[in-house]
Amino acid sequence: MTTKKPDVDPHAAVETLRAALTDAGIVLPSLRVDPASPQLRLIDLGRVRSDAAARLAEAIRRGGRE
Repeated sequence: MTTKKPDVDPHAAVETLRAALTDAGIVLPSLRVDPASPQLRLIDLGRVRSDAAARLAEAIRRGGRE
């Protein structure tokens, strides 16, 4: 049995993620749609400073709640 993955526009996903990260005070400067594999709809989170990675981890642990 195969499971069909939801058909999510990667550009919309990037903007939704960027907005959520901004709300949490986190900036991923290299966040973008991966142009090398459009059929896979991959999102490239890119490189990030260690302080932003630590804030991202904390936001995930909190469930995004302040």
